[in-house]
Amino acid sequence: MRLFALLLTSLLLLTGCQPAAATDGITHLTLWHGVNPPSNRAVLQRLVDRFNEAHPQIQVEALYVGQGDQQIPKILAAVVGDAAPDMLWYAPMITGQLVELGALRSLDDWLSTCSVAAEIDPALRESMQWEGRTWSIPFGTNNVGVFYRPSLFAAAGIRELPQTWDAFRQVAKALTIPEKNQHGLLLPLGKGEWTVFMWLPFLWGGGGEIVAEQGAVRVASPGAIAALQLWQDLVNDGSAILSQPERGYELDTFLAGRVAMQLTGPWTLGQLRQAGAEFGVMPIPAGLRPATSTGGENLFFFHSTPAREQAAQVFGEYVLSEAFQTEWAIATGYLPVNLRSRQSQDYQTFLTQQPAVQVFLDQTQYERSRPIVPGYNRISDALGRAVESVLLNQNTPTAAIDAAQRRLDRVFGQAE
Repeated sequence: MRLFALLLTSLLLLTGCQPAAATDGITHLTLWHGVNPPSNRAVLQRLVDRFNEAHPQIQVEALYVGQGDQQIPKILAAVVGDAAPDMLWYAPMITGQLVELGALRSLDDWLSTCSVAAEIDPALRESMQWEGRTWSIPFGTNNVGVFYRPSLFAAAGIRELPQTWDAFRQVAKALTIPEKNQHGLLLPLGKGEWTVFMWLPFLWGGGGEIVAEQGAVRVASPGAIAALQLWQDLVNDGSAILSQPERGYELDTFLAGRVAMQLTGPWTLGQLRQAGAEFGVMPIPAGLRPATSTGGENLFFFHSTPAREQAAQVFGEYVLSEAFQTEWAIATGYLPVNLRSRQSQDYQTFLTQQPAVQVFLDQTQYERSRPIVPGYNRISDALGRAVESVLLNQNTPTAAIDAAQRRLDRVFGQAE
């Protein structure tokens, strides 16, 4: 009853956010989003305002509705109460859940005629599709790399960036000077999605997979165990320190020079520039193969009226356009999803000013998308618990991944 009351309350609040029926010949659309930091939110509003000026018969209202987990009950309440927005900016892992609820409009017909569809980075198709159909378009993308402090590398006599797990571990040791309260690396502590997002490049790099098919999910593999072992070794070596619980995204220790390396992505470039910190970026060191996690959000289109769905597609084409993607990427640090945008003169000039971004562009050939199946949050929770228990030395990597697999077998059922 308490959950039902919460959802009902959210629904009553959200229905007030929906546009009234158009009586002025203008199609009014709502876009829910969780864009952060506020400076990025201002960029989005500027781009939305530009669309509205160019399309007087279509007016988009961008509404900030909170961060990831805060949005879920609002989205579900709105869908159940037939009060969903026209468009949603959200991570693609929600796809399967929204499709099961019958909330989304398939985009295959539209994209087959969309003038800019061919310009979408093919590596992002995996995040757009589920069970053979397309349900969203990429809004902005990024991936995970290793930020490092060049001055600390130079002081430790490190002249080559590590390209393998073994070299990564040795470099982390060389950068650790306990008497100076300096460590090689910060690892994210917690069982939340951030920790999982940072760890998945090592799962994939070690040869592991997340296999979700026929109602079952398989995560246990030698690659998963090896990835957990690497992180545990880094902690046991004394080379890695742990973040505050569920706060592995904070850069305080990196900016203070207390850690020489940190896992994060291009969305931190603005903060680093503002702080005046010296930094470099390198790819995730490879285990059996190079790999990184695809981040960013997609744009979803909900069922509504034919007129509003068509108007939303006009806005979607604008989001995918070279001009939008170039401005969005330069201003926020996201990578453009439009390939022509990446080759544009403005973006190439930006790359000469921010060469660290090139590392993330080069990594796109190795990036992997998190599963977009229904119940991804259960997969993330199981893996997050495994990583946390290993970092705290409460479990061996083998025991932790076995426990995660048993948990997922109970949730999804075991494959035949």
